[in-house]
Amino acid sequence: MRFFCFLTALLSAGSMLAQEAPRFPTASYFRHTFQTPQTRVELQAPARLDDFLVDGKLELSLRNYLELVMANNTDIAIQKMSLEIPTNNIMRAFGTFDPAFVGSFSANRAKDASTSTLAGASVLNSLNQVADFRYTQTLLNGTQFNVGFNWGKNSSNNSFSTFNPAHATQLALGFTQPLLRNRGGFITRLPIMVARSTLRKSEYDLRDQLLQLVQSAEGAYWDVIESRESLKVQEEYLKLNDISLKRSQRELELGAMSPLDIYQPQQQYAQAEIQVSQVRFQLAQREDVLRHLIGADLDPRMRKLPVVLTETVLPPAGETPVDPEAAVQKALAMRPDLKSAQQSLDLDELGIRSSTNALRPDVSLNAGYTSKGRGGTFYQRTDPFGDGNLVSSIVPGGFNDAISQLFGFQIPTYSFGLTLRFPIRDRRASADLANSLVQKRLDALRVRSTEQRVRLDVLNAVNSVEAAKAGVRLARVAVDFAKKQADAEQKKYDLGTNIMYFVLQAQTSLASAESQLVTQSIEYRKSLLNLLRFTGELLDERGVAIK
Repeated sequence: MRFFCFLTALLSAGSMLAQEAPRFPTASYFRHTFQTPQTRVELQAPARLDDFLVDGKLELSLRNYLELVMANNTDIAIQKMSLEIPTNNIMRAFGTFDPAFVGSFSANRAKDASTSTLAGASVLNSLNQVADFRYTQTLLNGTQFNVGFNWGKNSSNNSFSTFNPAHATQLALGFTQPLLRNRGGFITRLPIMVARSTLRKSEYDLRDQLLQLVQSAEGAYWDVIESRESLKVQEEYLKLNDISLKRSQRELELGAMSPLDIYQPQQQYAQAEIQVSQVRFQLAQREDVLRHLIGADLDPRMRKLPVVLTETVLPPAGETPVDPEAAVQKALAMRPDLKSAQQSLDLDELGIRSSTNALRPDVSLNAGYTSKGRGGTFYQRTDPFGDGNLVSSIVPGGFNDAISQLFGFQIPTYSFGLTLRFPIRDRRASADLANSLVQKRLDALRVRSTEQRVRLDVLNAVNSVEAAKAGVRLARVAVDFAKKQADAEQKKYDLGTNIMYFVLQAQTSLASAESQLVTQSIEYRKSLLNLLRFTGELLDERGVAIK
């Protein structure tokens, strides 16, 4: 049963990502746009440590320990955050197709002294007001279209004005369609595809980093067990040396031992004390590393609590040999670093398409339609250019007249054109295309190199597992013989047919054999862990799911 689920869901539909940016005029749009973002970072305390407190100790199985590592380890949290930026970059890529609205208004009041009677007043006083609104958007096929509305109002004391105030309106529709460069939906969506491919590559890189971090964390778990078991062996060795020393001292007191023979058991006991002290300090150091990995060092209540690890040191016996070729094939299918290298080829292909597009001439079709309207108060004059410049009638009017005429489409303007930007020589674009092709060849070689490294890693890991398995088996045999030898030397000594030197030597050999068994057992655990890492199965085997 999986105990931890790390969500790195890739949003495949662009509309889903685009919806993360609120639209005008929703309430979320105004909150998102005008509200000051919260920049204070509040880090959470370590989670779930209390769940594993037993009698004032942290009792952890390997599964529980890895669960705490995934929940509280700072390095893993940093790796998780690495996906946020490439995820946001997908939404950024969609920004090319976001519509934009631009509005402007201006008012200008001017007074000018006239130098001609044609100015219509000795001091010309005019007020000019202009409002302009424009909507633009790029479509998925590369077409850029715009809709614009313009309104102007002019009023003055010019006696010759026919419309005063005069309203002028204009509605403009236009589009630009690329015909060669930037033509088609594939080219316009290239940034989106690059962002998505980059996110997939980041996911593979994240999985590879998690493999390494989990391997390192589990290795720290087995390091603590190794030191714990080694301490037990050394303490037992110290106990045997203490018994031998006390017996030798008693024999010396009774005159059954020469004073010159007491130095060896004393020296052996002192050396055993040193070894116990060294292993004890090593255990303390490794336990501190383990507390750091599960975040216990961040909680003052948990920093000094004893840690009890429940896994046994000896591996199960009789495991079947690992099939090297099957392990290699599994690694080629699952290794995230290989998938990341293969994903680079997809990015290279997109880069080649982009460079090819940039090399083409830029030919675009432009078309537009404009409708105009006029309105205002109309002054009918008898003779505007003679002496009888008198107003014969006034026809009321205003903005509504201009709008009515605008949408009556009685004053249209049509436009059509082709634009060609043709580079006579484009060395920059040619070099970019050449570099894109070279990059793909390099990445193809890197994929092959990674495949070779994967095969070699797995084969070496399989050999290490089998060697460690054999080492455990031989270490068990060595411990059995060392125990028999120690018992035999002790019995000889009890019968008086042996000296203390050989007893101490047998006890040292037994302690060495037991320490070697611990070392070989941990080596087997780490070799198997290393194999799972190199085949890419470690996260699945340990229940760490990435969805």
